[in-house]
Amino acid sequence: MNQESTLKEDKITPVVVDLNAVKAGKVNEGGFLRMFGWAVETILNKMFSGGTIPVSVKGSPSQVKSFAHTLGSEKRYLDSWKRFGLDDPRTYKNKAELNRAIVKFERLTGLSWPFD
Repeated sequence: MNQESTLKEDKITPVVVDLNAVKAGKVNEGGFLRMFGWAVETILNKMFSGGTIPVSVKGSPSQVKSFAHTLGSEKRYLDSWKRFGLDDPRTYKNKAELNRAIVKFERLTGLSWPFD
């Protein structure tokens, strides 16, 4: 493998998540929601694999906090589902917490959470 085909981590384009997209009118632009879903999926994948990805989240402090909380809730739910199965009370508890986090995130940002 030559040096040109080697991917350098410092050359990875950072993922930018703009939580003010609804206010800025960017949601109507082609592909914004698809990009948002891809960004959330990519971040979650990296959370499970332990890898790092440069990510920049734009928004008010409450929006950013809600985004982080919802991502963490999504990960806890998926971990519980994988470990205990869908019928376990711990999984139900984590799903309820995720649903509360999603409602708060959607209320603060006006964006739909890409997974349900």
